[in-house]
Amino acid sequence: MANQTQFRQWGRKVIDIEKAALEHLYQFVDSEAFGQACELILQCKGKVIVMGMGKSGHIGNKISATFASTGTPAFFVHPGEASHGDLGALAKNDIILAISNSGESSEILTLMPVIQRMGVPVIAVTGKPDSNMAKLAKLHLCIEVPEEACPLGLAPTSSTTATLVMGDALAVALLQAKGFTRDDFALSHPGGSLGRKLLLKVNDVMHQGGDLPLVKQNICITEALYEISNKGLGMTAVVDDNNVLVGIFTDGDLRRVIDAEVNLRTTPISHVMTKHCVTSPANILAAQALQIMDEKNINGLIVVNEQHQPIGALNMLDMVKAGVI
Repeated sequence: MANQTQFRQWGRKVIDIEKAALEHLYQFVDSEAFGQACELILQCKGKVIVMGMGKSGHIGNKISATFASTGTPAFFVHPGEASHGDLGALAKNDIILAISNSGESSEILTLMPVIQRMGVPVIAVTGKPDSNMAKLAKLHLCIEVPEEACPLGLAPTSSTTATLVMGDALAVALLQAKGFTRDDFALSHPGGSLGRKLLLKVNDVMHQGGDLPLVKQNICITEALYEISNKGLGMTAVVDDNNVLVGIFTDGDLRRVIDAEVNLRTTPISHVMTKHCVTSPANILAAQALQIMDEKNINGLIVVNEQHQPIGALNMLDMVKAGVI
């Protein structure tokens, strides 16, 4: 019966073996073939079609997804299904990235005559440079590993890790070659928290128009409190006669005023407001505005235009509702 100590030992050994496999992979990324593969994909006017059976197929699915999300159009085609119609997705301007640790996947080898007849270049990713797939391909990327982490030497472990890392190396090298930006990345990730952080701007989140808390600097504190209560943001912008922002009054300022026993009905808001308050333009990312609030340790921001006039306001709750946090 295994104990916890043995479980930890076995787990560490797997990591050690796979680390050694990745160290071994350096030589293949440093090879001329890797650079040629990057150039071939970079010049491709079509798509990268990734193929693989079994565990190689699972890894291939992830590699194709990474390509697609980092600026290299790609999708996965199951080799077994390709023989029954799915190869129709292949066009002459495409490239095939064929994955098989043994390099002898019969499902892929069966497709090679048709692929070659179409003139579509194949980049084979295998652990056997002398395999049939490696010989038939235009380029071969080696993912040979010293040993599998499976003690039986049967379950793909180190080899699948090496293949995944080789795919990441290709995708990221191409990303940098294309000058792929955060904005480009955001366009392919519109959903979920990642998309919201990369796409949502302050003007998408802020309260504006009649929802913007705003008072003149000469009114009393009590009137300002009505505005804060009505707008529900825990603050109000304070402006002069030209509608230029001169300060902010928040719930925190109110607590300090009460502690100082200031007369709320007779004291102008300009005497107790926070001057030179932190502001934000409307065209920055909401995530950047959140960073400003974190750095300044504040819960809200007034959004101003180029004339320093308030055009919006937002607080931490708005960030939560928008999914930025």
